[in-house]
Amino acid sequence: MNPQERENLADLETERRNPRTAELDALTVAELVETLHAEDFTVAEAVQKTLPQIVQAVEIITSRLSEGGRLFYVGAGTSGRLGVLDASECPPTFGVSRELVQGIIAGGLTALTTSIEGAEDSPEAGALEIRERGITAQDVVCGIAASGRTPYVIGAVEEAKRIGAATLCVVNVSRSTLEETADIAICAVTGAEALTGSTRLKAGTAQKMVLNLLTTATMVRLGKVYGNLMVDVRATNFKLRDRALRIVMAATEADKLQAEEALEQANGEVKTAIVTLIKSGDVETARTLLREAKGRVREALQ
Repeated sequence: MNPQERENLADLETERRNPRTAELDALTVAELVETLHAEDFTVAEAVQKTLPQIVQAVEIITSRLSEGGRLFYVGAGTSGRLGVLDASECPPTFGVSRELVQGIIAGGLTALTTSIEGAEDSPEAGALEIRERGITAQDVVCGIAASGRTPYVIGAVEEAKRIGAATLCVVNVSRSTLEETADIAICAVTGAEALTGSTRLKAGTAQKMVLNLLTTATMVRLGKVYGNLMVDVRATNFKLRDRALRIVMAATEADKLQAEEALEQANGEVKTAIVTLIKSGDVETARTLLREAKGRVREALQ
């Protein structure tokens, strides 16, 4: 690392020393916990300032996914793990395929549980991963990096842009390389960390909040939600089967027995059970109505 790079790193908001937490080791446990938690209150405000960019990002993601595209998160370390986490939760929550939202982390699957710090330093590795995943102009690639300068992520976003994919980034500093590279930059500037340089704290929390907004809002727009109910939930275990039952009951005001029968007839399809109980009376008609409404329950019912 040359002196100029060291100077640039020192200038990052996330690398600065926080005067409010300068005496952490001298505090009582109660004071320590309160001081650390006080810093968390600043995160939501930082995300609030990025809502216009998040709106733009959701509109692009929704458009691409509705036309057969996919969403890819790319990150290293904590940022990569958060991307993989958000992607992995989409199939059970929204009933989508594992291919629709994917997480790419520098260092591969091993990096999910083991720190592989050097993996983030190669832009060529990031670009190669984009090519190997078969990303096309239909897709969306979102780079995640607290510093906005992670070489692996920059290489991936630049390659995605060269291919013609829509590009986004989630960063926690101002004036970064990723911000200049991506089509839409979501810059949740969280400032100096409670523990100097530890971006798994405030920056990581902001990233998690932003990714939650991106996928949840997108899935609502794609018809995966009715009201505030997860009507495409995959009932793959006891908890989710119970949730599916309660969703049908809440949406239709049916009793437990009616909801159970409707779900059984619909082969566990929550949307189909809801439309059957409210609108059609039989499963096949309900499926036809949903197909004509492109999977949107509210439109199928109207």
